Amino acid sequence: MFGTDLVPATLPLASLFSGFMASNLMGKAIVLVQVACSIVAAAIIIGKNQELNSVMRSSKRFLREFLAGRDVLDYYLLRKKGALTTLELIYDRTCERMVKLLDPDMRRSVIGRQSGAENAALSVREIELVRSTCEHTVQEEEIRIESGMGLLATIVTASPMLGLLGTVWGVLDAFADMGTKGTVLLSVIAPAISSALVTTVAGLLVAIPSAIFYNNLALRVRQLTTDMDGFADELLGRIACEFQGRND
Repeated sequence: MFGTDLVPATLPLASLFSGFMASNLMGKAIVLVQVACSIVAAAIIIGKNQELNSVMRSSKRFLREFLAGRDVLDYYLLRKKGALTTLELIYDRTCERMVKLLDPDMRRSVIGRQSGAENAALSVREIELVRSTCEHTVQEEEIRIESGMGLLATIVTASPMLGLLGTVWGVLDAFADMGTKGTVLLSVIAPAISSALVTTVAGLLVAIPSAIFYNNLALRVRQLTTDMDGFADELLGRIACEFQGRND
């Protein structure tokens, strides 16, 4: 009684292994490809999760320091030089372009926080150039944040399809072998069909957890890109309020 109760606990792994060993060359190759896909998917998931956690922490820190500044350039002029994170890079490139558009005397006054810096102004056309720089940087960062997600989505989609291909191929071989031997005994064709199903099982084992993690990561990436767009709008709005003063 106890022996028969314990068999089902080990049967799935044992049947998968025996089915893999009994499968044809095509089936074994597909399973090995799926194993490689699972390793790549795991690496993408772990790496992307760590990257997103780091970006979100640094973004919260930057926003606190940025909002604590007296004006839009306060953090840019007083921050410590170092590696730039996502929002900080958007802010830094936008401010750099804006400062370069000021005339030399006004630029020195603004950078040195001298008297008269409050009179610094940009024309509507110059504001649009600053906007273009900001939006282009946001697009670059969105592409960087989304890197790897396309490959993960491909693995999610391709793994079960590869498994289905291996199963169909294995069943085709099983029926061809059945015709050659001239028998329809279940004991003869069952092992071949069982081994053919291994590729589909392996594909689902790769695709299902990868799809769960992909959807979670995609949600966080979408949230982060929304935050970047919102920050860009806030930054450009403050620049327009503080620096738009000339009509030429």
